[in-house]
Amino acid sequence: MVESGREILQRGLYFEEFEVGTKYLHRPGRTVSEADNILFTTMTMNTQSLHLDAAWAATQPFGQRLVNSMLTLSIMVGSSVAQLTEGTIVANLGFDSVGFPHPVYHGDTLYSETVVSAKRLSESRPGQGIVTLAHTARNQDGEVVAQAVRNTLVWCQTEKR
Repeated sequence: MVESGREILQRGLYFEEFEVGTKYLHRPGRTVSEADNILFTTMTMNTQSLHLDAAWAATQPFGQRLVNSMLTLSIMVGSSVAQLTEGTIVANLGFDSVGFPHPVYHGDTLYSETVVSAKRLSESRPGQGIVTLAHTARNQDGEVVAQAVRNTLVWCQTEKR
């Protein structure tokens, strides 16, 4: 029997570990399938024909169905979790802005990155801090398809749970 060496728990970053201006590249990318889009769209009760009706969408300006922007947002933010907030987040406080400057189509691959844009200790919750994260998602061609600024409440390392 081989004795185990160190044990490493996959986790996000504690407040003290975030550095303003640092950019995190979240890999691997995620290719969005037609099934992903239909499942997410119907699961969230979004009946928008632009996501579900190929014949109708073909008559619209983009000429095909678009991936639900809320799925794009979810993939963009979700891809950051393992690297930044897994097990260290207290709460997602909200978004200051969200934008979708370019459509996402079935078969596009999304690559996300996050820049830490601000951080401060919480005034009302000792042992916790607020970290502002600027998320960007690009497709396989490097076009920006989504951007969001998100405020998170995270544990300080001195108060880890």
